[in-house]
Amino acid sequence: MTPLNLPAYEYRLKEVEGKLSIFDPLRKRFLVLTPEEWVRQHFVNYLTAHLKYPKSLIKIEGGLTYNQLAKRSDIVVHDREGKPWMLIECKSPDIKLSEQTVRQAAMYNSKLAAKYIAVTNGLAHIYCKIDSTGISVLAEPPSFGDEVSDL
Repeated sequence: MTPLNLPAYEYRLKEVEGKLSIFDPLRKRFLVLTPEEWVRQHFVNYLTAHLKYPKSLIKIEGGLTYNQLAKRSDIVVHDREGKPWMLIECKSPDIKLSEQTVRQAAMYNSKLAAKYIAVTNGLAHIYCKIDSTGISVLAEPPSFGDEVSDL
């Protein structure tokens, strides 16, 4: 797998039904190791181990409906009241991040109404804050402690 621009961690791999799989500690099961799953697992580790986001407030691959189509959000971090706080869209490392990828996350977020969105391909990361004036790009991910002052 592609080395990522995220902190390394001790992930668990094993072969399941002839396919290489990675252990997801939040869902407590092995998942087929795709490039997107590689990014998602590293990013979740970054959020929980390095930024100290609470594991209990992170949901992976939650369902949502957009334009009458069933979609899945990659990662949603909730605030302590259970409301979506940050939507994270994970892409394969070979997908270049662009305005279009941010727009896709923002469209999904129109249903969730999270205050932050992030898009990552594991190599590059874009963090944005959404408020009544629009979308502003942040230099770094929001601290989960900001969640308290944003309420």
